[in-house]
Amino acid sequence: MPEERISVLIVDDIPETRENVRKLLQFEPSVEVVGVAGNGKEAISLAERLKPDVVVMDINMPDMDGITATEKIRERLPYAQIVILSVQGEVEYMRRAMLAGARDFLTKPPNIDELVRAVRRAGALAHEERAKLASQVPSASASHGGASATAATGKVITLFSPKGGLGTTTLAVNLAVALHTPDTPAAIVDGDMEFGDVAIVMNEHGRHTIVDLAPRAAELEPEVVSSVMVQHEGTGVSILAAPTRPDDASKVNGEQFGQILRFLRGMYEYVVVDTPSSLNDVAVAALDASDLVVLVISQEIPSIKDGRLFLDWMRRADAPFERILIAMNKFDKRIGITPQRVGDTYHHPVEIVIPSDVRAVLPAINKGVPVLKASRGAQVSRAILKMAEVVRRRLTELESVAAM
Repeated sequence: MPEERISVLIVDDIPETRENVRKLLQFEPSVEVVGVAGNGKEAISLAERLKPDVVVMDINMPDMDGITATEKIRERLPYAQIVILSVQGEVEYMRRAMLAGARDFLTKPPNIDELVRAVRRAGALAHEERAKLASQVPSASASHGGASATAATGKVITLFSPKGGLGTTTLAVNLAVALHTPDTPAAIVDGDMEFGDVAIVMNEHGRHTIVDLAPRAAELEPEVVSSVMVQHEGTGVSILAAPTRPDDASKVNGEQFGQILRFLRGMYEYVVVDTPSSLNDVAVAALDASDLVVLVISQEIPSIKDGRLFLDWMRRADAPFERILIAMNKFDKRIGITPQRVGDTYHHPVEIVIPSDVRAVLPAINKGVPVLKASRGAQVSRAILKMAEVVRRRLTELESVAAM
């Protein structure tokens, strides 16, 4: 069966830039440039007429900026995917673009490989969204972002570190914040039943916890789940908190935890799971239910050793390694142990690197504010947003392979 072509609309107020982008894409056989626009208003009009799969959108234009145009195009063509181009590399631009519904964010001038990869990823997702709309399957109403609570279309992303103290909870919280948009609602689930910190890191202290759902895990209803989840006021991310007392940890077993995660996939686009630093039944259930596992390590030799042991354990369990991402947290470039060296040792690349930034992270934790909200311009915030993009891309790639 021939590959379905990806139709692309290019939007930029500079004619030379539009032409350069068109030239970069013209030799890609799976891509067809169906139109070009010089401003946001023209882009909206052309998008409605041409109905492209992908819009490559400049962010800075005189009459209507690319973020506003993105919002309006997504309202009219919900399947269309937007790839933002900008000379701005600031984290706030990336955040606003994602909130507007952009699928990818590239800094000008993009090279041909990264542009083609971004367009192909976005095109694959657009084709999936078109097919869903064409099928005309009624979706159940939901209290969080309109996702069906019975059709499990969301993705579970579990963060795990076999060694404590590496900032896994902070990464999980901020990854959920980075992934959450009005179109792609995200939830974070605290899987540390004894000493979970997700709620306090986000300065939320709800009356309900996962203990309230566990007894009815096999027969959950959206209304019940919504009443237990806490919606974070500052970000919109929904939180399923861990038990407030270590004594209550035994009230949630692995089977119940897995059932809850599978149900949440029908309510949220992304379900991010924070786990304890041990392979107990709850952590194993999270790993089993995951579409993607993020192994968190550091430059410390014990952490690297424990990471290797975890990967060996996953190999023995026949886990598909394309579903594992490795993140090196608290990276200090002054230390000679590099992500490349560790990846070579593991025979599995370290694809995510989060710099050490105590001055930004520690005050955010103590204030109960995600660092993405507290220090938007910090290096660590920029790295977490890149981490979210890596997660999105890998999930899209896995979906494309599964659909073949």
